[in-house]
Amino acid sequence: MDTDRSGFKERRDSDERPRLPGPKPPLDITGPRLPRLVQAVTAARCFNCSTQLPNGIDWSGNCPKCNTPLHCCKQCTYFEPSTRFQCLKPIQQRLAVKDKANDCTLFSPRVTVARDGSGAPPPPSPVVQTPASPDAARSAFDKLFKK
Repeated sequence: MDTDRSGFKERRDSDERPRLPGPKPPLDITGPRLPRLVQAVTAARCFNCSTQLPNGIDWSGNCPKCNTPLHCCKQCTYFEPSTRFQCLKPIQQRLAVKDKANDCTLFSPRVTVARDGSGAPPPPSPVVQTPASPDAARSAFDKLFKK
């Protein structure tokens, strides 16, 4: 505490480099950029069995896999269990059964954005040969670390 604080601050400010405006660059801007292997896929899925539904499906019909009605509250974009009447839209009357077909005019099919990681095949596993005897294992080890 022998030094004067104002003098210390002036000395520190004079050594400071000027800052560039804008966002900070990443820490390592010279390193390799990783490829984007995971892609976003927009799809509608059945609320009951999570089967991906084909484009242009008839929403007044049933799921092709589990035969559950698709025009129901649980398949709707506005379905939210924590809100009044479990719907984000202002409806006048509660629909008691949420997984049965109904004739709601506010129905909008729920579409999700999922990550599809099936674009790249997994790397091949290395072929490892097991030695026939302990002597063969020892000789392979010695060959590996031979001077």
